[in-house]
Amino acid sequence: MSNIPAALHYTKEHEWVAPTEQGLRLRMGITDYAQGALGDIVYVQMPKVGDLIERDKVCGEVESTKSVSEIFAPLTGVVVAVNERLESSPELINSDPYGAGWLVEIEVTSEPLALLTADEYRAITA
Repeated sequence: MSNIPAALHYTKEHEWVAPTEQGLRLRMGITDYAQGALGDIVYVQMPKVGDLIERDKVCGEVESTKSVSEIFAPLTGVVVAVNERLESSPELINSDPYGAGWLVEIEVTSEPLALLTADEYRAITA
């Protein structure tokens, strides 16, 4: 069974969202369930700082030894930080998807309406 922290919010496309200490800034990544399904992650393509991403639109890709999977923006906003450690160590997503394997931080410009609680996400991955 995958790890689903109660403090985070989730999407049906297997991304997680967490508040940061900077107000309307949210950190996002892919879930433990998603990284487990993908297998060994070998490459991550993410948006750049300053890019506008739109909720439910593709904003990046994760490539594993098994497949390539699109990353969908969980909300609309401007990318304000990118986890540069993933360029040389994409496997951090496998080893620590909710910590060192985060993808980007977004300054939110829309309400995060379509996010799931941990219990709701657990129900769709059961």
